[in-house]
Amino acid sequence: MQKTKDRQLLQTVRRNPQEGLEEILALYGGTLQALVRRILQDPRDAEECLSDVLVQCWRMAEQLEEQEINLKGWLIVTARNKAIDRYRRLRKESTVPLPEDFELMAEELLESDRSEAEEVMADLVDELEAPDREIFIRRYYGMQSSREIGRALQMEEHAVNVRLSRGRARLKQRFLKRFGKECSNEKDL
Repeated sequence: MQKTKDRQLLQTVRRNPQEGLEEILALYGGTLQALVRRILQDPRDAEECLSDVLVQCWRMAEQLEEQEINLKGWLIVTARNKAIDRYRRLRKESTVPLPEDFELMAEELLESDRSEAEEVMADLVDELEAPDREIFIRRYYGMQSSREIGRALQMEEHAVNVRLSRGRARLKQRFLKRFGKECSNEKDL
């Protein structure tokens, strides 16, 4: 049912881009706008980012249709990636404050159309104890550097890096364990 709906929508985008993209905005615009605005605080940046997502959808409509890709999932991932890219670019140009509600942002970014592996990884990050959980959220969802995380949590940059390294090893071990694979030695990590 959803594949048929996605195929029809993508055919409309190919046949009449303006009409098709308007339909996409009507269906998914609110979700995409909320996601992009969580990363990009300036409404103009968010609007440009959303426009970039729609242009990308138009350019790839035929390929998306042929591969029967879940359109909503593709739009969400593309919007998130374009917003993060734009955030990084803006951050290099000036100081752009990152949203304070990292946990809410991380949950929203991960909740839509996740694979089983993504579900497990989100659960594993959620199970981390403080401050490791916040460090991971700030680093991998908030895109903060170790230095920025250290300042925010009153920790040394080196300590943040050590916690990230050890945390990744623990997450990998737990991840593999959930999928029935045991890590036999440090090399497996």
